[in-house]
Amino acid sequence: MTYNFDPDKWYDDERAILDVRLKAGEMGAQEYQQALSALERRYDEMLKRLDGTYQIPKSSRTNR
Repeated sequence: MTYNFDPDKWYDDERAILDVRLKAGEMGAQEYQQALSALERRYDEMLKRLDGTYQIPKSSRTNR
């Protein structure tokens, strides 16, 4: 199975949603800043968990 997750695209999409909500008046400037800070924290935590590519463990069987 291939899992193609782009954390930068995820961040951009989530930030765009916040920007639209701010411009639409659904949230004020302070609420926007709090949501943006929370988003950046989630993004940083996510990057820490995404520590590289998955590697299949070597088999304990010998090659024949």
